[in-house]
Amino acid sequence: MKSTVEQLSPTRVKINVEVPFDELKPNFDRAYRKIAQQVRIPGFRPGKAPARVLESRIGRAPVLDEVVNEAIPAKYLEAVRSGDVRTLGQPDFEVTKLEDRDVLEFSAEVDVRPDITLPDLGDITVTVDDVEFEESEVDEQLDELRARFGTLTGVDRPAQNGDFVSIDLSATVDGEEIPDASTSGLSYEIGSGQLVDGIDEAIIGANEGEQKTFTTKLLAGEHVGKDAEVTVTVNSIKQRELPEPDDEFAQLASEFDTLEELKEDLRDRLRRMKRMQQGVQARDKVLDALLERVDVPLPETILDSEIANRKHDAVHPFDHDEDAFKRSLEAEGKSFEEFEEEVRKEAEKSVRTQLLLDAVADAEDVSVNDAELTERIVYQAQRFGMSPDQYVSQAQQSGQLGAIYADVRRGKALASVVRGVTVTDESGNTVDLTDLFGPAEDATEAEAGDEASAAAGDQAGDEERDEATPSSGADEAGTAGEAASSSDK
Repeated sequence: MKSTVEQLSPTRVKINVEVPFDELKPNFDRAYRKIAQQVRIPGFRPGKAPARVLESRIGRAPVLDEVVNEAIPAKYLEAVRSGDVRTLGQPDFEVTKLEDRDVLEFSAEVDVRPDITLPDLGDITVTVDDVEFEESEVDEQLDELRARFGTLTGVDRPAQNGDFVSIDLSATVDGEEIPDASTSGLSYEIGSGQLVDGIDEAIIGANEGEQKTFTTKLLAGEHVGKDAEVTVTVNSIKQRELPEPDDEFAQLASEFDTLEELKEDLRDRLRRMKRMQQGVQARDKVLDALLERVDVPLPETILDSEIANRKHDAVHPFDHDEDAFKRSLEAEGKSFEEFEEEVRKEAEKSVRTQLLLDAVADAEDVSVNDAELTERIVYQAQRFGMSPDQYVSQAQQSGQLGAIYADVRRGKALASVVRGVTVTDESGNTVDLTDLFGPAEDATEAEAGDEASAAAGDQAGDEERDEATPSSGADEAGTAGEAASSSDK
């Protein structure tokens, strides 16, 4: 077999392959066996008819089709390996010459990883916010902890902000009742913003048993973007009573004996959280600085695929009803054209980031061991509420295990770059990034990998969790994990 690689652009090549028929004998043998199983020929059992008999009955063309269809993908992969071509996505095949009993020639156009020239990364400097917090933030953390141990008691007064109410809801659009918008006995905290716009204003001031009506714009469902008249009935009103912030509460809610010890622990956790947020900010700024410095050509088919995936994800909650999705955008004050432009920019940054970090990983010979891959799988499984075995099974079925490996590798590559840059706060102090990326000699910290992969465009990641806050006791690990998973992808 002979093969040549023709560079069509920085991100696309054409691989030309020539295969003599002598190399296709195993393919012909398999083709005859397969066809023989499918064709009934008198005097022969299924699968036993000789090749010359098959050809006399069905002709040579079906055999050639079977051979060519099997041989081209295999010979293409052989050519890719021998030519050390770093392909991306699926190729477009074309048979350019087929002379029976002589030669098969075909070409394959495919996107490839572009050659990326990396600059000196050590002279990158970024500035992050100072670590500052007010004592009031500690009090807020304490109040949140107290709320976990609060009790709900009924009240004989109109509903107020912060009360818990049991309500019935119904809605109509143009006088037609919407079954999906009707519910009864729903528990709701006034002011939490977890229901439709306008409901808090309607409920506040209402008494138990009172019914209120208001108009709101629907953001989902068949009538998305339309005005609906909503009727809410207040069944009960309860207020949350918090335990007194004293030593007894500290002993109940934590391992500490006094309230002051508990508050000091909250201060420490808040400081650590602020430092981790500093690290997240540093990571994002370093990544942006890299993208500004480095020219990363975009493979068009890969970019188109990323755009298509993002559009699919956006329309999926609307049962792929594009008209309903457009109405939802209009309700948010955004046009479909603006959405498409936003998706394209996000997709371009995502693809550029992945290619750039792959180049950094190649340059620094970054590898991923089994322990690191397992740690990422466990982390991701927890985020999606699955067992690691279930997560691996789904990843195998969807062919995503390779993507998980690539994400961990990119994360380690970005962590190595961040460790090598100069990071200072606004006061001019050098920032210690150990809380986020671990010690310099340990490049396998889970947080660093998860952080960087999210920045590199991880599709399963949560992207809006930058507001994680510290808590006390057993919740520290979960809270730290949330902070380490924030991303502004």
